[in-house]
Amino acid sequence: MPEFQLSQLAQHWVNMVLIWVGFGALAGLLARVLIPSSRPVPTLVLGIAGSMLGLLALSLFFDPAKLNPISPLGLLSATAAAFGLLMLYRLFLALFPDA
Repeated sequence: MPEFQLSQLAQHWVNMVLIWVGFGALAGLLARVLIPSSRPVPTLVLGIAGSMLGLLALSLFFDPAKLNPISPLGLLSATAAAFGLLMLYRLFLALFPDA
């Protein structure tokens, strides 16, 4: 069977996506500690989205070339954004309980 190989650029992006998913799950779990929830799936999805938004916000203030997403500052911003998204989600559930 032939071996499957990706180009160097494709391998870089696959690695980055896996790091973002893992990092987002960690940020979502940290945000969930701050805001307990009985629904695990939205927490992880909002954690991944929060990590993307938090790190995007960081890249607006700092040089993106020098920004390392896997850093204490990156974890703090990702968790803060996930926390904000979880708060919006809880507010949505409070306003629309049948959703």
